[in-house]
Amino acid sequence: MMRRYLIALARVVSATALLIVILWAGNFPYNTDTPPTSAELAAARKYYTEIYKKPVDDPAPAETDYDRKYQETAEQAANGAKIVERVSEFVEHFNLAQKLVLEIGSGRGYLQDIAENYVGLDISPSVARFYHKKFVLGAATALPFPDDSFDGIWSIWVFEHVPNPEQAFREMRRVTRNNGVIYLFPAWNVDPWAAQGYRVRPYSDFGFLGKLIKASIPFRSSSEIRTASLLPVRLSRALAARFGPTTLRYERLQPNYDQYWVNDSDAVNSIDSYEGALWFLSRGDECLNCGDSPILLPMVGAPLIIRVHKSATS
Repeated sequence: MMRRYLIALARVVSATALLIVILWAGNFPYNTDTPPTSAELAAARKYYTEIYKKPVDDPAPAETDYDRKYQETAEQAANGAKIVERVSEFVEHFNLAQKLVLEIGSGRGYLQDIAENYVGLDISPSVARFYHKKFVLGAATALPFPDDSFDGIWSIWVFEHVPNPEQAFREMRRVTRNNGVIYLFPAWNVDPWAAQGYRVRPYSDFGFLGKLIKASIPFRSSSEIRTASLLPVRLSRALAARFGPTTLRYERLQPNYDQYWVNDSDAVNSIDSYEGALWFLSRGDECLNCGDSPILLPMVGAPLIIRVHKSATS
C-alpha cells in the first residue's frame, strides 16, 4: 500500500515539475538588447512624427483618422489611469516641484506644468510646438544630458516602445543624481496578441489558427494562468540576481504601425514589472513601492518608484 502511495506521489510530483518547466520555458524572456537597424529607427521616428502633427481637436481628412484615434485612445487611457494625479502626487511626495525633472517620452507635454523646472524629451520633432517649457528632441537610448543631471525622472507608457529598453534604463539611471527618484510606468507585460487586435476584432477576420488564438485569450489572460506562468520565471530571475547585476530580459514584439487596434498595438517589447525592478535592485538601488516581496509585484497597472543609489562602481 505504501509503495503504491509513493509511486502515485512521485508521478504527481513529476507531472507538477514538468508543468513548471514547460511554463518556465514558454514564458522565459529570452530577448536582450540588440542594436536596431537604421530602417527600424527611421520607421519608428516617422510613425510618431506623423501621429503628433495635428492636435486632437483639429478637423482632419480621412487619412488622419488613424492619428486621431491614436491620440484619443491615449488621452482616454491617461484620464482613466489618473496619470496627472499620480505624477503630481509623486512630485509632491518627493519635493520635486522646484527641482530639475525630466520626462522621457513626453509626447504633447501634458505633464509639463506639474513641476517648475521641467524638461520634456521625445523622439518626435512635431511635438515641439506644444511646449512652453523646455523641450529636447532625442531618444531614450541616448539621452543628450550629462551624468547626474536630474533630481527626478518620470516616463509613462514609453519603454514598451523602445527597441533597446535596457540601454534606456541605463541612460535614465546615468542622468539621475545620487538619491534621485524615478517614476517608471511602461505598459508592463504587453499582450503578444495586441498588435493584431485579437480582443476587439470579430472571429470572421481570422483563419482557423487566428480563431484558435482569439478563443484562447480569456484563458491565457486570466490572473491565475498569468501568475502560474510568470512565477517560475520570476523565481529563476531572482536566483540569477544573486550573482550580480542582471541583464534586462524581455519579449520582443512585432509592432503594428498600420492599424491601431488597441493600446500597445505599436509596442516593440514586453517587460515584466519584476524584471524591471530587479534590474535596479541588483545595482544597489531601492524600490520604494515594491513592498517586502518584490517578486509579487503586480503584472500590470502599477509603476516602479526607484531611488537611485550610486556608488563608485555602479
